[in-house]
Amino acid sequence: MQVSVETTTGLERRMTVGVPAGEVDNAVSQKLKETARRVRIDGFRPGKVPVAVVKQRFGDSVRAEVLEDIVRNYYAKAITEQKVVPAGMPKIEFSKDKAGEDVEFIATFEVFPEIALASFDGYEFEKSTTEVTDADIDTMLESLQKQRANYVAVERPAVNGDRVKIDFVGKIDGEAFEGGSAEGQSVTLGSGQMIPGFESGIEGLSAGETKAVDVTFPEDYGNEELAGKAAVFDITVHEVAEAEMPEMDEAFFAEFGAEGKDLESFKAEVRKNMEREARSALEAALKNAVIEKLVETNEFDIPAALVADEIPRLKQQAMQQFGQQAQFDVNTLPDELFKDQAERRVKVGLIMNEVINKAEIKADDAAVDAYINDQASVYQDPQQVVDYYKSNPEMLNQVRAAVVENAAIDHILEASKVVDTVVSYEEAIKSKNAAQG
Repeated sequence: MQVSVETTTGLERRMTVGVPAGEVDNAVSQKLKETARRVRIDGFRPGKVPVAVVKQRFGDSVRAEVLEDIVRNYYAKAITEQKVVPAGMPKIEFSKDKAGEDVEFIATFEVFPEIALASFDGYEFEKSTTEVTDADIDTMLESLQKQRANYVAVERPAVNGDRVKIDFVGKIDGEAFEGGSAEGQSVTLGSGQMIPGFESGIEGLSAGETKAVDVTFPEDYGNEELAGKAAVFDITVHEVAEAEMPEMDEAFFAEFGAEGKDLESFKAEVRKNMEREARSALEAALKNAVIEKLVETNEFDIPAALVADEIPRLKQQAMQQFGQQAQFDVNTLPDELFKDQAERRVKVGLIMNEVINKAEIKADDAAVDAYINDQASVYQDPQQVVDYYKSNPEMLNQVRAAVVENAAIDHILEASKVVDTVVSYEEAIKSKNAAQG
């Protein structure tokens, strides 16, 4: 087998592989004989079809099938011999392909980049912790009550916290704009559902009253045509309803899946969940900070083939996220919309793999069990969840991958400068929302 490899541009390699004519011809001859034994042709008994007839009718297709097998085998041997690791599938072209002569094919592919990791000892991170206070608990209980509130119509001016039913028409420079009007819209005042100034402008109005409310769209508003522009909304109030908060009794606690039957037990469960949520948010924020630093300090070429493979996965995730709300097939969206995110994902994956391989990090059974138990602890029947994970090979592999990645993050932090800080529960939760945004 003759093999030569040349670098074209960046990560791309062009590998030329020669296959002796005798090997191809022998393989084709053998395949024709096998075909003759099983093919059915009118005028010949089964298994008695002459090889010459088979060659005349099926020679081209048989040769193509043989070459496909030979190329696959020779390609695998060649990359092993040359010690190259392709990133993605190769593009195969024949440069010599005449019967009776040596065959030569060219495989064009990308290789994985060589990554010289930046030193971790120059990294600096803040590792935050928080304490859930009694005031945080009270705020959460109030929020839970509002989630189950019953709104009752009242005959008085609207105040913060009321739910109003309104019609409105938005205008810019006296002209109504698309998407700026609605009828029978329910808005809870103070919820931040609408742009700044809209909800506060309704306060003081009673059912049947109309008011023109001046607002300015935020500079970072999603619709660029409206961002930063002044507008006037003509608002008519049809109903003002105030919230009647439910009693914190056993039935209320049960609605949230709590096992406790009194307020103190419910508070204890709420505190436990809040502490878990805050801890998870801060761990995620720290992990994101580490990954951001890795991306920032490590520069290398990214295989385009891996990016191309990642884009369909991102589209699939977008489809799952939108669900039935999507009025279109996300697969019809241009790849370019997902390219930056795909490149970042590939880069992060390559860096993390390099960290994991160099540090020889493995997922030991104890760490896997601890991870599963932690995930299962929020369910009513943790053991059922544990059994599900352990009986599902795909889920178990995902857990092992997560455990290894977490261990890699810890490895980086151990070599970095880490400053301990204390933040409030609200700040902890904001860090989670910022990471998701």
